[in-house]
Amino acid sequence: MKEKFVELARKIKLRKRIYKLKRFGVYVILIVITVVLLFPILFTIANSFMSDKEVLDTYQKKIEEVEEGESTEFLGFKLIPDMVSMKQYYTVLFRKPTFLLMFLNSAIMTIPIVIIQVIVGVFAAYAFAKLRFPLRDKLFFVFIVVMLMPLQVTLVPNYILLRKLDMIGSFLSVILPGGFSAFGVVLLRQYMRGIPDECCEAAMIDGAGYLKTFTKIILPQCKSIIASLAILAFIDNWNMVEQPLIFLSDSAKYPLSVYLAYINEGDLGLAFASGVLYMIPTVLIYLYGEKYFVEGIQLTGIK
Repeated sequence: MKEKFVELARKIKLRKRIYKLKRFGVYVILIVITVVLLFPILFTIANSFMSDKEVLDTYQKKIEEVEEGESTEFLGFKLIPDMVSMKQYYTVLFRKPTFLLMFLNSAIMTIPIVIIQVIVGVFAAYAFAKLRFPLRDKLFFVFIVVMLMPLQVTLVPNYILLRKLDMIGSFLSVILPGGFSAFGVVLLRQYMRGIPDECCEAAMIDGAGYLKTFTKIILPQCKSIIASLAILAFIDNWNMVEQPLIFLSDSAKYPLSVYLAYINEGDLGLAFASGVLYMIPTVLIYLYGEKYFVEGIQLTGIK
């Protein structure tokens, strides 16, 4: 009997060791993935504080040598600047008016897109989730198909339509296709389906119409998922590149996401600083709405 207890204790101890080893392995893998994902950001931030000369000596000269065929050595790598300098940021913010113009262009296009996506998304999702009308499910299937289409597939039809409407070259040519996105409708509809129909039916019995039921019953329960949609839509459209290049003929209307490519061709030091400034709006918006974002995504999965 004693031997059985000893054997059982040994097996339990062995299982605990195996569990600890597995957990340690998972932590190691997660740490490696985190480092790989954060490295480009840390690299950009660190190099944005270098002086002009240090950036030139570390990267620019070696890149030019490789392009001319004079050298094939490693292009250079540095995470800690010799001397912290804010000159790159000063130059970008106060001596490069084009940067601020492109920043404003990004805001002019991104903010209306987010607003339209949220407004259209909540009303369309409410109709698909709670109202009954002919071909409802078939029409929603079309939304799913459109959402699954690659962006490049829809660019040509959108261009033809916008050209017929004489909108090519204006901010509306970017805002309208971006605002009427199927993703927000699908996301919000999935969430609203988890709200019991009995709540809406009880409101209807008490005399509430469709609009009042939507504003008093449905909308208050969707704050988290609406915030999640707004954050995702902002990040996605803040980083758009293809749409402005195709729909905007005037380079002065390009957003910052497109302008960064031109900075990279000229001055690496300014490119690092511009990249950091470019990330700030998306980071701030995510940090501000992180609580709602996580809650909304979790509840969507549960529902």
